[in-house]
Amino acid sequence: MNHIQKDINTDRLLLRNIISTDIEYIYKGLSHPQVIAHYGVSFDSLKATEEQMDWFEKASQCWWAICSRDNDSFYGAGGLNDISDIHKKAEIGLWLLPQYWGQGFMPEALPLICQYGFKELGLHRIEGFVESNNTNCKRAMSKMDFKLEGTMRDCELKDGQFISVDIYAKLNR
Repeated sequence: MNHIQKDINTDRLLLRNIISTDIEYIYKGLSHPQVIAHYGVSFDSLKATEEQMDWFEKASQCWWAICSRDNDSFYGAGGLNDISDIHKKAEIGLWLLPQYWGQGFMPEALPLICQYGFKELGLHRIEGFVESNNTNCKRAMSKMDFKLEGTMRDCELKDGQFISVDIYAKLNR
C-alpha cells in the first residue's frame, strides 16, 4: 500500500512532504557528525544521498520534512518506516540539524507523527529502536509515553564495535 501523507501544521511547525530539492538539507543532516553519532545511516556526498531520497519514496515509508511554519527553515526530518499494513505497526524515526536541538521541536513533532500513524494509517503499534547509549533520545521516548520493552545486546556493528539497542513501543489504546 502506498502511504501518501498530508501536511501537518502547528503554531510553529510545518511537516510537509520531502521533495527533491530537500536533498541538500538531508545531506547536511545525514553527514553531520553530531546527527549521525546515533543514527543508522550516513552519507559522504550529495550523490550518495540520492539513495536516501529514493528510500523516502518507498511505499513502506511515510516521512516529512520538519520545517518552520512559513517553510523558510528546514529543521530536520521525521516519520514512520517499515510500515506493515498486515501487522499494523511501524518504526518511528526523527533527526534534527544540531542548531535546532533543545528548542522543543522533537517533543512537538513526535506526537504528531504518532497521531498520524494511529489515526490516518490505522496503526496499532509504533516502535522506536534507540542505541542504548543515546540518553537524550531515550529520555524523549519516555516523555512521549513510549515504553521500554527490552534491550537487544550487541545486536549491531557500528564503527567496528558492537552496540546494543533499546526497544521502545507505543500502542494505540
